[in-house]
Amino acid sequence: MSDTTPAAYHDLLDRVGRITNVSNAAGLLSWDQQVMMPDEGTPARSRQLSALSAVEHDLLVDDELGHLLDELEAADLADDERAVVREVRREQERAVRVPTDLVERISAASSEALTAWREATDADDFETFAPHLRELIDLKRRYAEHIAPDRDPYAVLFEEYEPCLSLDHAESVLTTLREAVVPLVDDIRGADADLATDTFDGTFPSDQQESLMRDVLDDLGYRWERGRLDAAPHPFSTGTTYDARITTRYDETDPVDALLSTVHEFGHATYTLGLPDEAYGTPLGEARDLSIHESQSRLWENHVGRSRAFWERFLPRVVEAFPGVGDPSVREAYEAVNAVDPTNLIRVEADELTYHLHIVLRFEIERDLIRGDLDVAEVPAVWNDKMDSYLGVRPETDAEGCLQDIHWSHGNFGYFPTYSLGSVIAAQLFDAADRDLDGLDDAIRAGEFASLHDWLTDRIHRHGKRFETNELVARATGDDVSADAFVDYATEKYGSLYDL
Repeated sequence: MSDTTPAAYHDLLDRVGRITNVSNAAGLLSWDQQVMMPDEGTPARSRQLSALSAVEHDLLVDDELGHLLDELEAADLADDERAVVREVRREQERAVRVPTDLVERISAASSEALTAWREATDADDFETFAPHLRELIDLKRRYAEHIAPDRDPYAVLFEEYEPCLSLDHAESVLTTLREAVVPLVDDIRGADADLATDTFDGTFPSDQQESLMRDVLDDLGYRWERGRLDAAPHPFSTGTTYDARITTRYDETDPVDALLSTVHEFGHATYTLGLPDEAYGTPLGEARDLSIHESQSRLWENHVGRSRAFWERFLPRVVEAFPGVGDPSVREAYEAVNAVDPTNLIRVEADELTYHLHIVLRFEIERDLIRGDLDVAEVPAVWNDKMDSYLGVRPETDAEGCLQDIHWSHGNFGYFPTYSLGSVIAAQLFDAADRDLDGLDDAIRAGEFASLHDWLTDRIHRHGKRFETNELVARATGDDVSADAFVDYATEKYGSLYDL
């Protein structure tokens, strides 16, 4: 800011800072609910989160905030200042149309649904969760109707997570992925290649896995002074540039699951930690929404963590930590972490290719639920039919079918497409970084990640919400958001792996 920055802009930042801090406090309570809260803490926690969501909403829809934005629309502002006004205006215009009591009801219902989802998953009983899902769908439909009564409610909800790319753009990406992935997976099914999928068979105690994950995070450059690692049923990352926390989960029969989950969440956290400290409390200190956030996690998980170069460095550590794995080659480890398994039922355990079919399935179901074209009672059967159609496998239980994801218990309808958008953006970004950085594979092989981290910080992290999604990607890569780079990458990688 300069000496000529209007007083109204300073007032705007004060108000936005308060909104941000309330939101971040709610995020910390949500982290605690998923990681550390006692089992019977839900009644109080739902009220706490509901109260904070109401406070945040009231601050955002306050008339004075609207007056400040109106005044600043005509003011002489620097580009960064105008970006802040644009982003606050976007949120304020949506929020002002939604009654505070509806926001409170959604927050309370989500908190209660989370506990019900856990119980339903443990008991493999969709009916336990169904009433909560039905309530959340009704509430979110009303939410969308308040914002834009004449528009597709699912498109309105999608904008909560990706406000800068249209739903049509997202659907075109998903269509391109489906059209590319389905025949590629069919070719892989018919291939003669025999990949070393049993490389990591054995028993791997959780405490030893956690120690190994901490070593990996050290290598990647995780800033422990501003973060922590915990376990959660569904891995996630949350926080601010001063406190970005990671969770993962441990399967004692599969250390690769924890590894890839941890590297994935590191990608989220390193984006959050790469936001500028001085912009905390403003849109310039916030991530550019979920498609870009997911691009960072997917880049680190898939383009680094699944790379041969990474395993040249990391495999000796696995062997040292778990001598029972024997003495596998780097090629065998690389094959094991990249093998395509169309019979896998679980999204978070899926390979790079079939993962997108898991996303298409969820997108189609939640879109139809919100549009009223599908009843909640039909979800298990429709889910199973789509799994059979897209992947040739049917879940035997709802726990490994329609209850496996946490998102609907949060009321996060419209979230799933950002996963595939993130993957295609990750491919674009890594391709651009590989062009710009000499010897990127050699650096990964040597455990030197600073150059990649610095490149991502310069091209993505430090900008916060200064640019909208497509402009941010185009500035970093030279191209608009597209699935082309991912399709080229996947075709080459899996063609080589499976001798296609």
